[in-house]
Amino acid sequence: MIELETPRLLLRQWRDSDRDPYGALNDDPAVMEFFPARLSRAASDEAIDAMSRSIAERGWGNWAVEIRETGEFIGFTGLSVPKRVLPFSPCVEVGWRLAKAHWGKGYATEAATASLRAGFDTVGLEEIVSFTALINLRSRAVMERIGMKNANADFEHPGVPEGNALRMHCLYRISAADFAK
Repeated sequence: MIELETPRLLLRQWRDSDRDPYGALNDDPAVMEFFPARLSRAASDEAIDAMSRSIAERGWGNWAVEIRETGEFIGFTGLSVPKRVLPFSPCVEVGWRLAKAHWGKGYATEAATASLRAGFDTVGLEEIVSFTALINLRSRAVMERIGMKNANADFEHPGVPEGNALRMHCLYRISAADFAK
């Protein structure tokens, strides 16, 4: 099972002690601004269970992220295979979701870069994608900071209701060769 360390962060398997702060994060309107809805505590717990299973089965997935210096849980970052069939499936996605108190500190960039490195160097992936609502400029900026390029292949996300302003998504990509540069 892969766990990752960066200068400031530990990306690790999930713990029961992560459930309360992850539930609060998923109920925060600011954190969930670019999702169709906030998650109930039950849905948040189900997500932890699914992410834990993925890491146990594959050795990698969406890891819980904690600050090394304090041990504080701040969200997740990692790699996943999207559940829905998307126009560019099959694929592996890099993603993140951090508590608002930890935005603007470079944690998403640091953790996502470590996830890309693990995906390419340890897992042996050839390409990793990321996608978000067109209007989610903060996540798009992280994608660009970690070296991903806009694929100019916008698409309607099938998990977002028609007519919802979040339905149109953009796709970013990075290859193993481009990451190694």
